[in-house]
Amino acid sequence: MAEANRILSIELDDSGLPAPTAEVEQERKVAIFDLLEENEFILPGRGDGPWRLFLSVQDRRLVFDVRTEAGEPAAAFHLSLSPFRQIIRDYFQICESYYDAVKRLPPSQIEAIDMGRRGIHNEGARVLKERLEGKVETDDKTARRLFTLVCVLHFRG
Repeated sequence: MAEANRILSIELDDSGLPAPTAEVEQERKVAIFDLLEENEFILPGRGDGPWRLFLSVQDRRLVFDVRTEAGEPAAAFHLSLSPFRQIIRDYFQICESYYDAVKRLPPSQIEAIDMGRRGIHNEGARVLKERLEGKVETDDKTARRLFTLVCVLHFRG
């Protein structure tokens, strides 16, 4: 992977959102750390990365504000949140079940819940890749981590 085809930094505009739970904050930190360690983020027709990514929700739309390393605007994508709503709701619900299960259930039951959680997470990443088609090319790992951050921007307490 070329050095230009990656995210260099990422910021979330979570202003106006309630303070996250410890679990949500941990998911956010892990996703950002893993994303910055390894990612693929290609703007078709542009080779002047790496990119600085600013994610936010504005007017009920997911906004990807992509900037050059020097901070110059490179691209902005405004995606409808409608295709994500049910997946995000399901993801938060199964995460809650998972966190609860870790405290009180045997490993075999925790593993079954975790498999469901991963399946929903993969579905969210697939939808995100579809929504970004023609705008950004990314690999599955990057899409999964970005979907985690989309979920963080939807956390309502």
